[in-house]
Amino acid sequence: MIKQCKVLIFGLAVAASSALAGEFSLTSQTIHEGAMLTNEQVFNGFGCSGENISPDLKWTSGPSGTKSYALTVYDPDAPTGSGWWHWIAYNIPANVTEFSKNAGTEDGALLPAGVVQGRSDFGSYSFGGACPPEGDNAHRYIFTVHALKTEHIELPKDASAALIGFMINANSLGKATLVATYGR
Repeated sequence: MIKQCKVLIFGLAVAASSALAGEFSLTSQTIHEGAMLTNEQVFNGFGCSGENISPDLKWTSGPSGTKSYALTVYDPDAPTGSGWWHWIAYNIPANVTEFSKNAGTEDGALLPAGVVQGRSDFGSYSFGGACPPEGDNAHRYIFTVHALKTEHIELPKDASAALIGFMINANSLGKATLVATYGR
């Protein structure tokens, strides 16, 4: 009887955890889960001639205890051995749950006050669109909003994407993702 109760309690805990995780989601009117990015989200450089416009993004409130958010855009398929960071924004206030289209510009004029953009693998402090090598299979672009248990992540301006990612993961309460693709 005790073993059955433990199994039941474990099952309820897993179900409750899954239900809560399902409530935190990321959506966009510009990009869609599993769909191909458009020329708007393609980089302008490195042999690509896109518009380099970050998509609009909207997320539901994070789990209880969320004090800020971070946003990352990552290509795990880049032929670098470590993927490619296309955009990193952190110290997003907890009351902010969306970014407008083209918010990822170098000047950050469309970002809420206090948001910090980390250095992408393009070397800029802004959104860098898709630009996989010609002939590669379509790459995945993972847009992730992270709910964090801290109001601010304190890092030097030139912190690497890996260091920023470490700090995001060390303070994570949950995350929501949207995956789009692009190939040429």
